[in-house]
Amino acid sequence: MGAERVIVVGASSGIGAAIAQQLLGEGAKVALLGRRESLLQEVANGAPSGADSAIIRAHDVTDFDSVSPLFDELVGLLGGLDKLIYVSGSMPTIEEHEYSPEKDRQMMEVNVLGAMAWMNPAAAHMEAARAGTIIGVSSIAGERGRRGNPAYCTSKAAMTTYLESLRNRLHRYGVRVVTAKPGFVRTAMTEGMGDLLWIIDAKEAARQILKLGASGRSISRFVPGRWWMVALVIRSIPSWIFRKLNL
Repeated sequence: MGAERVIVVGASSGIGAAIAQQLLGEGAKVALLGRRESLLQEVANGAPSGADSAIIRAHDVTDFDSVSPLFDELVGLLGGLDKLIYVSGSMPTIEEHEYSPEKDRQMMEVNVLGAMAWMNPAAAHMEAARAGTIIGVSSIAGERGRRGNPAYCTSKAAMTTYLESLRNRLHRYGVRVVTAKPGFVRTAMTEGMGDLLWIIDAKEAARQILKLGASGRSISRFVPGRWWMVALVIRSIPSWIFRKLNL
C-alpha cells in the first residue's frame, strides 16, 4: 500500500498544523491549505520528513468558488484522496454588549459553509471510489447555546449535525465520516482565557483526532474522551437554569 494521501484544510496553525506535521512525519502525502502561505511552509519544514511530501496552497475557505477547481487540482497532484480533514475555524472575541453581524457571518462562513464547500466534493469523490475518510473538527461548544458567543456555538452545532448527516448518507458506500469534538486546546483561540479545564496542547489533540480517523469507524467523539461527562451534564441542565449560569 502506498503513502496515504490527505488534504488538511486549515493547516497553518494550531490543531491543523499539528495534524499536518504528524501526517508528514508518518510519510503521508499531504496538501496543506490555509490563508498564510509562509506559515504553511513553516509547518511543512518543521515536520520530521521535511517538506518533500507536502503540497502547499494559500486558500481562504470563504472563497467558495475556488474550492471545486482547487480540490480537483490537489487530488490530481496527490494521485487520489484517502482523507479530507477540515480544521479551519474562527472564534473572534465577543464582548458582553456586542452584537456583531460581521463577526457572526465570519464564523458561520468559516466554521460551517467552508466545511460544506470542501466536504461536498470529497464526499462525491469518495462515494464514487467506495472508500475514504472525512474528518471534521467541531467542538464541545456545539452541545449547548452558551451566552458568551452565540454564533460560535451555533456554528459548531451546525457542523456536528452536518457531519452526522454526511455520515448517515455515506456509510452505505464504504466512506467513513468522523466528528472530533475537542474541549479546550492550547491554541491562539484559547490564549488569554486563563486556567481552563482539562486543557491539552495541539499536538495531543492532533494525535487523538488522527487516532479516531485511523480507527476504521464512522464515529463522533470528544477529544479527550472524558469530555463526554461534561457534555452529558450540560445537556441535562434545564434551559431555565442554564440561562442563569455564567457559561
